[in-house]
Amino acid sequence: MTKGRLALIAIVAVLVGAFFAFDLGSYVSLESLREHEAAIVAYRDENMYQAALIYFLVYVCVTALSLPGATVMTLAGGAFFGIGWGTLLVSFASTIGATLAFLLGRFLFRDAVQSRFGQNLRAVNAGVARDGAFYLFTLRLVPLFPFFVINLLMALTPIRTLTFFVVSQIGMFPATLVYVNAGKQLAALDSMAGILSPGLIASFTLLGLFPLIAKKTVDVMKARRVLRRFPKPMRFERDMVVIGAGSAGLVSAYIGAAARAKVTLIEKQEMGGDCLNRGCVPSKALIRSAKFLAQARHSQRYGIRDTRVEFDFADIMERVHRVIAKVAPHDSVERYQSLGVEVIKGEARITSPWSVEVGKRTLTTRSIVVAAGGRPFVPPIPGIEEMDYLTSDNLWELRELPDRLVVLGGGPIGCELSQAFARFGSRVTQVEMLPRILAREDPEVSEMIAAHFREEGVDVRVEHKATGFRVENGEKLLIAEHRGEEVRIAFDALLVAVGRVANTADYGLEELGVALTRSRTLEVNEHLQTSIPTIYACGDVVGPYQFTHMSAHQAWYASVNALFGSFLKRFRVDYSAVPWATFTDPEVARVGLNEVDAREKGVEYEVTVYAMEELDRAITDEDARGFVKVLTVPGKDRILGVTIVAEHAGDIITEYVSAMRNKLGLNRILGTIHIYPTLAEANKYAAGAWKRARLPGRLLDWVEKYHRWRRRG
Repeated sequence: MTKGRLALIAIVAVLVGAFFAFDLGSYVSLESLREHEAAIVAYRDENMYQAALIYFLVYVCVTALSLPGATVMTLAGGAFFGIGWGTLLVSFASTIGATLAFLLGRFLFRDAVQSRFGQNLRAVNAGVARDGAFYLFTLRLVPLFPFFVINLLMALTPIRTLTFFVVSQIGMFPATLVYVNAGKQLAALDSMAGILSPGLIASFTLLGLFPLIAKKTVDVMKARRVLRRFPKPMRFERDMVVIGAGSAGLVSAYIGAAARAKVTLIEKQEMGGDCLNRGCVPSKALIRSAKFLAQARHSQRYGIRDTRVEFDFADIMERVHRVIAKVAPHDSVERYQSLGVEVIKGEARITSPWSVEVGKRTLTTRSIVVAAGGRPFVPPIPGIEEMDYLTSDNLWELRELPDRLVVLGGGPIGCELSQAFARFGSRVTQVEMLPRILAREDPEVSEMIAAHFREEGVDVRVEHKATGFRVENGEKLLIAEHRGEEVRIAFDALLVAVGRVANTADYGLEELGVALTRSRTLEVNEHLQTSIPTIYACGDVVGPYQFTHMSAHQAWYASVNALFGSFLKRFRVDYSAVPWATFTDPEVARVGLNEVDAREKGVEYEVTVYAMEELDRAITDEDARGFVKVLTVPGKDRILGVTIVAEHAGDIITEYVSAMRNKLGLNRILGTIHIYPTLAEANKYAAGAWKRARLPGRLLDWVEKYHRWRRRG
């Protein structure tokens, strides 16, 4: 470090040290200004220019050295110099002081920071070089950080000093005017009755509203900045166009129609999307038939000596499609047209922030909601394309039960279908590269489900990484690596269930420059707005939770914000209590944190576990497997998360979802009447277990002594 820098650091240290050592901050406090108000006013009246100069220099020094007191100084400017002079003095003093702090930080720190972290800061430097003035203006108008922090941080970037000065002068002016006006109104307060004066009330109202107004102004500026390169239609035919008629798209269109907006819904395949046609509905129908077979095979549990069940897998699949057909009217074109939604079957292409093409038609609209869903991910494993593999998309075309089935993937979809096909009679091998299946759950959950699978004949292979597929002597083989050794698994059919990817390509988003995340989902803000302000997105195309119920949840926020966010309040999507379930047997349901999550995030917790084997209803149903595990804040009944492994776990957990959403603790659940005998009683007993573990032992000892004393008569 050069001698000049060392000397400057020493000077700054002495000045800042003197400020605190001699308690100079007390002179720039509201109490001090009130105490010396008469003297200050008298001096100002006799020496207006000298007083203004002293005030100006003190303000510059306070700001340049990043000392506390700038807000009080701004109020004082209005109080002692009025709106006109006060605004002029504060505006230039704050900008000059900020620029001096900027230059000071640049001289002392920028070279060192850039030389050490230059590689990491390349993206930041490029962004500031391109849009630094706009970033700084946004921070000045709506300060996310204190102004002195902004001064020092901007000093480390390549922004030019003149740009910093001019943008700061313009960006800080509105706030300066508001605060100076507030100071003037406070100075005019000579009695308690003056608190109710219209001027003071208006001033403080403006003070409170200014951040909201400023943020709205910045949002409008950002939107115009993004949209200015696109020609805007003179008028709009629609209020909202929704792309995709899955769960997210249907709910978006429904809400738009309920709000009396003119809505068009576009779907290129079947109404109802994946959930109805390829996901939730067919899979749960298949699982229910498989469960019936399992129950029939274990009829002795229920006192029935023998139950013989004959079936044809083709009939099972016909039932699946019959269920789809029965649910389909809920999502049909006719139903949504009756609600007032225009439904178009075709392939949509977004051509501008306000227009969508379908075939030869161009639809103009105020806003667009993208709900294009996702598709199964097929990993690029050598040879897989020659295997005629199945996914959750084409599985439902099967009419013959595979003899040997390999299921690639140990997540929820892979687990549900592995168990179902094993119950139908397939020899199922489930292959998972991670150390356990259902890796998002706690280890004991994974172990319990894996143990049940093995009991039912599923060959669960964890820590097996698929490296290739081949055909040898007419037999299909999966080649996997397990702990450094090659493993070969023969199969007749392959089901790929390793996850899903968002549908973000081939309908115009790339051409518009809509931003994507690293996982190739659409990047959205807390209002589900993409980088193009008129385009919103929800469902699997966004994530992070690829569940039908989350798609519907997000759709409310996306559609309401798309229709009303420009003028009224915008709503932040609420992820405070997100539940999900894996429909294995037993089911696994989750909401909030589990132990793995809590440890990863460093969240302290206490655990309460209630075993389903103790529950009367589970015993009568001959299905007393699993547990209820509740994580709570240490010493409190506030729920952090719940995991349930049990029959109908997806239904039982709803009470905890409601409790977490409404901030109700275990004491409230314990005090709620539950019907006997039901599985939902497990929630009450879990709360009771939590309560028993925290009974006040010393107090109970005294109560015992009290009862003993009373028995003596």
